[in-house]
Amino acid sequence: MSIKLYKPTSNARRNMSTTDYSELSKVAPERSLLVSLKKNSGRNSYGRITVRHRGGGQRRKYRVIDFKRDKFDIPAQVASVEYDPNRSAFIALLQYEDGEKRYILQPAGLKVGDTVVAGASADIKPGNALPLTNIPVGTVIHNVELYPGRGGQLARAAGNSAQLMAKEGVYALLRLPSGELRNVPVSCMATIGQVGNLDHENVKVGKAGRKRHMGWRPTVRGSVMNPCDHPHGGGEGKAPIGRSGPVTPWGKPALGYKTRKTKKTSDKLIIKRRNDK
Repeated sequence: MSIKLYKPTSNARRNMSTTDYSELSKVAPERSLLVSLKKNSGRNSYGRITVRHRGGGQRRKYRVIDFKRDKFDIPAQVASVEYDPNRSAFIALLQYEDGEKRYILQPAGLKVGDTVVAGASADIKPGNALPLTNIPVGTVIHNVELYPGRGGQLARAAGNSAQLMAKEGVYALLRLPSGELRNVPVSCMATIGQVGNLDHENVKVGKAGRKRHMGWRPTVRGSVMNPCDHPHGGGEGKAPIGRSGPVTPWGKPALGYKTRKTKKTSDKLIIKRRNDK
């Protein structure tokens, strides 16, 4: 996919770009795989805001994606490649030989009419899903499971991919998009190839209104608020923070402050963290 630019008919247009969707199939989404989405506006089950600056946005329906790829050894033909408003990647509609339809993340290079299959004996080509134990070392993969049978959790965004670096015993060593090196059980499933829509990272939103369509509300700096609204507020002119360091609106340190209460059990499988120098 390429990037579409606009004539500078306004300041917003001058700085705006979009993905060229000309290669997508001009079809309606599969109705049997659509689910209604309820807007929570960043609120939890108690109605309290837990994610700020969310609200509004265009209505959309969720596309049910097959992250598990657990329909083994049954070939499927790619019926269409479609836009998904819920993620940066495009999705491909698979038509299985037994009549079932499923959506998967579209790997780069996968086109309408191609055939994909999931299983230990599948070929090493984009779109096929295999256990890590059956994938050669050095292969580029995406939609990787962290735990067998849970479904893909790693390398799912547009243009992302992980690389299988080594296999030793019951673990496979992966290099993730962030640069992190971590072990994953070799029985976990992964899909061959890189996630499509590679130019997504080059798209410029261009204007505030487009961000509102995505469900994001304005973010206001604490330094321009009153002291009653934010610890950074108040003062004459452009005043400094006036304390030991930047804090949240509730007075908690905002830089370099550890907030995790417990460490997940999978942390011991991390060989090299993404932020290690």
